[in-house]
Amino acid sequence: MSITNTPSSNDACLSIVHSLMCHRQGGESETFAKRAIESLVKKLKEKKDELDSLITAITTNGAHPSKCVTIGRTLDGRLQVAGRKGFPHVIYTRLWRWPDLHKNELKHVKYCQFAFDLKCDSVCVNPYHYDRVVSPGIDLSSLQLTSSGPSLGLMVKDEYDFDGQAPLPTMEGGHSLQTIQHPPSSRGGPPSEPFGTPGLLSPSDASTASTSAFPSISVGSGNATSTWTRNSSFTPNMPHHQNGHLQHHPPMPPPGHYWPVHNELGFQPPISNHPAPDYWCSIAYFEMDVQVGETFKVPSTGPVVTVDGYVDPSGGDRFCLGQLSNVHRTEAIERARLHIGKGIQLEGKGEGDVWVRCLSDHAVFVQSYYLDREAGRAPGDAVHKIYPSAYIKVFDLRQCHRQMQQQAATAQAAAAAQAAAVAGNIPGPGSVGGIAPAISLSAAAGIGVDDLRRLCILRMSFVKGWGPDYPRTSIKETPCWIEIHLHRALQLLDEVLHTMPIGDPQPLD
Repeated sequence: MSITNTPSSNDACLSIVHSLMCHRQGGESETFAKRAIESLVKKLKEKKDELDSLITAITTNGAHPSKCVTIGRTLDGRLQVAGRKGFPHVIYTRLWRWPDLHKNELKHVKYCQFAFDLKCDSVCVNPYHYDRVVSPGIDLSSLQLTSSGPSLGLMVKDEYDFDGQAPLPTMEGGHSLQTIQHPPSSRGGPPSEPFGTPGLLSPSDASTASTSAFPSISVGSGNATSTWTRNSSFTPNMPHHQNGHLQHHPPMPPPGHYWPVHNELGFQPPISNHPAPDYWCSIAYFEMDVQVGETFKVPSTGPVVTVDGYVDPSGGDRFCLGQLSNVHRTEAIERARLHIGKGIQLEGKGEGDVWVRCLSDHAVFVQSYYLDREAGRAPGDAVHKIYPSAYIKVFDLRQCHRQMQQQAATAQAAAAAQAAAVAGNIPGPGSVGGIAPAISLSAAAGIGVDDLRRLCILRMSFVKGWGPDYPRTSIKETPCWIEIHLHRALQLLDEVLHTMPIGDPQPLD
């Protein structure tokens, strides 16, 4: 949106804020952006020359030179806006220049006299007094600097409104809020394929690369052995994207095979020699706390499945929620179902990794232990908001396998230590926690099969979020959501429980 009449420092705060709001980059929620801009304008109202410098810098996108725009430095150097804390120069540079900015990426220009790094009593927050640089210490894979959107973003309290546009997210160093946002990549394809993605190959080069770089795993059905083979009959279809980048869509594997994965770091053997299950996942649809319809099973012959809100018959690689009836359906649920639209696409990769693409015009909210770990959160501590057109990895089989092994071992050792303590023996140094308090042992020993099963399950809510940032405290209070059971992960869990039983190691369905 362009502003024909640029305000000045003599105008009302409301007019100035409105003008500056029109130049924000969309990385923040409208509520947060307005609060941040209002706070800054009020602080600068008595410093008219600096306010004019800010207006000039923002409305001209830095085309004209501007002075320092300063606010007082706080004791910890951070600024609190709308209940969130962050470095002031980072907050405003994200607002008006780079919504996916990492706090370590800013370097002030030489002529800035009050740059944050200069440790002055005042801090310059003029976004055009800072340049963006990539620090060698930043993990590029997690930041996804090749895309215009952030990788693991900031958390907001605004819900996706049916009638309004959803604000795009940004990144935040704090951990006080619970909804982590994942915006779409500007490339239109996967924002960060595992182990790297060939960026700009010609179609012929891509074809050559795909035949040599995509292995398939041939699994013996009789003796449960597996070997790595290159199968020339499965050349992936790699369509050329409109903007010149390639999207990778895995081919249909034959029965008993896993799906190809492009891995530039070499091929990893399968975690288990057990043949792949006939169905790679099952999807149950819920409205509030009630399952509606039958569980939909996705055959392993098709690594991609779509879950949408249309009324076509379900089958094969498509689960249509629109045709499911529920006599207890409320008006609110009906209204939410209308906005599922094209829904989401689940894609299985490799031995059991899972990616999600949001095809809907509205965001989906995901519970994913993999994303929790990538965001530095405790498992189950966050809800992840996946924006329309975003394509993101939500499950990593090897990470899940390590977690279930660690938790099972911890529970088994804790139970043994607890039993020894009850018998009057002091736990030795090899036990969990040594002479840890009994309450810690009880908590560890309390890990059960259900806790481990949760590692193998994804939950996604359409349109409406849940958690501390929303009126709904649980996904079971959202109008329409799905639960996805990942069968290969459950298969591995069954093996783990047989080698390290922590309770009743019965086979899992």
